[in-house]
Amino acid sequence: VFVGYNFFTFRVQPDQQGVVLQFGEFNRQAQPGLNFRLPPPIEQVFTPSVTTINRADIGTRADDRRAASRDVPEESLMLTGDGNIVDIDFAVFWRISDAALFLFNIQNPEGSVRAVAESAMREVVGRSEIQPLLTQGRQITETAVQELMQDALDSYGAGVEITQVQLLTVDPPSQV
Repeated sequence: VFVGYNFFTFRVQPDQQGVVLQFGEFNRQAQPGLNFRLPPPIEQVFTPSVTTINRADIGTRADDRRAASRDVPEESLMLTGDGNIVDIDFAVFWRISDAALFLFNIQNPEGSVRAVAESAMREVVGRSEIQPLLTQGRQITETAVQELMQDALDSYGAGVEITQVQLLTVDPPSQV
C-alpha cells in the first residue's frame, strides 16, 4: 500500500545535519537535501542545526524582564595562583560539529559545555597570577581556556566545537 510521497522522504536544510535512527539505534547521517527513509516506527530522523553559533554566559545571567544582567558569584569568583580572588564573567561560543555525537553521547550537551567552561576557567585562573589577568594576559587566558575545553569535550565525545572564549569582565571582587 502506497501511503504517500512525504511519508518516505525528509528534507535536511543546508544548515542542518540529518541523523537517522533505525529501531532506536543510530543508523546513518543524512546530507542536506531530499532524503529517503522507512516509515516512522522503523526509522526516526533528527535534524539539528550545525551552523548556528550558540552562546553560554558564565558568571552572569540576562534578566528576562529587563535588559540588565545579574551577577552569579558562585560561578564568577575564582582563586588565582598567587592567592587572590578575581571576579570573572566570560562567554563561550560553540557549535555542533557532529550531530550524532551531540544528540546521543552526553545527556545534557548545553549543561556540559557550561560545566566544562567553568572548570577550565578555574584551572587556568588557578595557574595564573592576578596582574596578567587584569591587564595584558586576557588573550592568553582565552586561548588556554578554549584549548582546555575542546580537549575535555573531545574526550567526552560531545560533538561540540568551541569557536571562541571571550572574557567580558575581569575585576577584583566588589568588596575590594
